[in-house]
Amino acid sequence: MRIKIDALMDESGVKFGTSGARGLAADMTDRVCYAYTAAFLQYLEKQGELAPGTSIAVGGDLRGSTDRIMRAVFRAVRDKGCDALHCGKVPSPALAHYGFTNRVPSIMVTGSHIPEDRNGIKFARSGGEILKPDEEGIKSETVDVPEMVFGADGSLPPDAEAPDPVSDAAALYVDRYVNFIGKGRLKGKKIGLYQHSAVGRDLLEEIYAALGAEVTPLGRSDSFIPVDTEAIRPEDVDLARKWAGEYSFDAIVSTDGDSDRPLISDEAGNWLRGDVAGILCARYLEADAVVTPVSSNSAVEKCGFFKSVFRTRIGSPYVIEGMTKAAAEGYSRVVGYEANGGFLTASEIESRDGILRSLPTRDAVIVQLAVLLLADDRGLKVGELAATLPQRFTRSDRLKDFPSEISSAGIAGLCKGDSGNPVENMEKHLSGAFGKISGYDTTDGLRITLADGDVIHFRPSGNAPELRCYSEAATDARAKELIDLCLKVMSSWK
Repeated sequence: MRIKIDALMDESGVKFGTSGARGLAADMTDRVCYAYTAAFLQYLEKQGELAPGTSIAVGGDLRGSTDRIMRAVFRAVRDKGCDALHCGKVPSPALAHYGFTNRVPSIMVTGSHIPEDRNGIKFARSGGEILKPDEEGIKSETVDVPEMVFGADGSLPPDAEAPDPVSDAAALYVDRYVNFIGKGRLKGKKIGLYQHSAVGRDLLEEIYAALGAEVTPLGRSDSFIPVDTEAIRPEDVDLARKWAGEYSFDAIVSTDGDSDRPLISDEAGNWLRGDVAGILCARYLEADAVVTPVSSNSAVEKCGFFKSVFRTRIGSPYVIEGMTKAAAEGYSRVVGYEANGGFLTASEIESRDGILRSLPTRDAVIVQLAVLLLADDRGLKVGELAATLPQRFTRSDRLKDFPSEISSAGIAGLCKGDSGNPVENMEKHLSGAFGKISGYDTTDGLRITLADGDVIHFRPSGNAPELRCYSEAATDARAKELIDLCLKVMSSWK
């Protein structure tokens, strides 16, 4: 059976988002997942990156649907004549690191932070994440799917084979940080590890223990919990403060579901914003060029730590493209981060103990370690270290089950009117709720700068039916007030 991937997206509801496909797990039938995998492999073949016998690294997260989808991926890899390397349940950056190190493509089955009723397949080439041109190439493929293999409901037989797991990806990931930081470097530190259902929870414990920290596992869950580092759940805010009071930790650390986005708290259990932790991580690594999306905190420019800061659209492919350009301009320590805290490195970085190889994909562990080590080097607590940055406060939130067409129409409506002046139109449509507007940016969604320097930003999610909003202000209370106003505006669009 011949299947066109662009048509399959519309028929199945499984869409291409950042670096892969995502959708409802029920819509991600074995046939659909087989077809997407086959399209990725066929695209690589056309790019000269795939031949019979090529190894493909495959991993997954801890969602209930992941094992089934991995079996469909394995079948597509085998049918293409390639060798599937079953790397097990590992963090997305661990799988990518294994692939980049061994120069093999990788496929990660994960829905990241989105609810358990959804899942995804994230693809990476042997040298880096797939970028936007790669996504377009994969979507344009037409693939052959052996129809007799699948049942009427599009499923493989329940006894479909999977290869035996290999352990190299996990071990290589642990060694990456232990060798760079040095064993025992965190001796005396008390770390709370919020495990929930993060796929990297056991590897995190192994890394921190090897570095000499006293680690206390917390909140382990057998059920999937959709922890989003950009929109932290109120219960996770309460848990961190409760644990901090009980245990007197130096910090609490965690990640999202596929462990590529970090969480780190201060000593009082207050979670640091991802774009604040990103600045501190870049500072510890002594970066000379930092690449970050338009939604990130402007303290990165105001702090004066870096020679250059480059702004991009939201999404790791755009950050990677920006890092590539920065490196081409001659910067020697090029890093990037997103507002969700995911940190990327485009340069090899030396420390007194070892070398941190470049990892141009979102990673969580380096952020946590860098914040702890930078605070220790300066004789400060984590909260005190964060307070040394220019005090620009950011908030974010989202409306779930919000179709992208409604989001786009709402944003377009803000810009339209009879006056021909977009700023006047925005002020009119927003009914003066935010005050005067001094400017706007449509690089990604609609980012509005208010006359007092505060910022609001509306943006449809690129990988889920969600509408996100961001704010930045001189105080946390004002940032929260702006987010609450944004949510009211957004809710009126439905």
